[in-house]
Amino acid sequence: MTDQAFVTLATNDNYARGAMVLGQSLRAHSTSKKLVALIGPHVSDPCQLVLKKIYDEVRLVDVLDSGDTAHLAMMKRPDLGVTFTKLHCWTLTHYSKCVFMDADTLVVSNIDELFDKEELSAAPDPGWPDCFNSGVFVFRPSLETYGKLLQHCTEHGSFDGGDQGVLNGFFSDWATADISKHLPFIYNLSSIAIYTYLPAFKQYGSNAKVVHFLGKTKPWSYTFDPKAKRIRGDVQEAATHPPFLLEWWTLYCSTVVPMLHEHYGDQPFHSGCVEEEIHSSHAQAAPPPLTSEERKQKWEQGQADYMGMDSFENIQKKLDSFLV
Repeated sequence: MTDQAFVTLATNDNYARGAMVLGQSLRAHSTSKKLVALIGPHVSDPCQLVLKKIYDEVRLVDVLDSGDTAHLAMMKRPDLGVTFTKLHCWTLTHYSKCVFMDADTLVVSNIDELFDKEELSAAPDPGWPDCFNSGVFVFRPSLETYGKLLQHCTEHGSFDGGDQGVLNGFFSDWATADISKHLPFIYNLSSIAIYTYLPAFKQYGSNAKVVHFLGKTKPWSYTFDPKAKRIRGDVQEAATHPPFLLEWWTLYCSTVVPMLHEHYGDQPFHSGCVEEEIHSSHAQAAPPPLTSEERKQKWEQGQADYMGMDSFENIQKKLDSFLV
């Protein structure tokens, strides 16, 4: 339908690349809806051009320099700048209904059925399930709602410093009013939650429709060897499920990077897709394996080796040995 749209937000080039992959994943799974990207002023021209190839509408939003009600609200609460930017999605009144998706989400199955839901439908946050996670939510654009949200921001701020605190404060009856507005977790599968309740992921994970790469380490924080299908980066800080991360990078390298090369032209840019040459003469000796106690300490410090010994595959094998 032409009056319904998926909406995302990119405030810089890194998140713009996330938005590119999100848009391509929606296209790959045959969405019938429009795609809209809200972008901040720090998104470069080449990235804007690529976004315009993927999205039906790319709209520049900048609450800091605007003269509208958001600007007036900003004067009272400058700490909520990024939050105000996200709330601009309610100004897209030429659409009757939208689904907002953070730029660090990936669609792995068609999700057009979300448009059968009403405002404000969202999945529970894994950290506090009586709050919804604002990475994926169904809403109806409305200037009236937009104005009320800005007023709420000004008067109450955000209990977590971001948009999720604002939206949960405004839609405060989400947890109790209407269970039909609680989206199944498969529409906003936190990659971190996979490791906190592994048996549930084993049971239901194959039904996932949207993966959300929560945490400070994003897919674009790594580099990727497309020939060897190998991800490189600070895996100690990652809590993402490798197959989903691999899917993100495969889609990015195959469909997004060629467009970036086209629009950057002779300008240098770092795509993150690097074919690694391994020379045995320069190869570093493998570090000695950790003892059981050292591995336990790493886990307790949130530094599990998610790509190696503590990968999901290895954990699942261990779990299977206990459940047989």
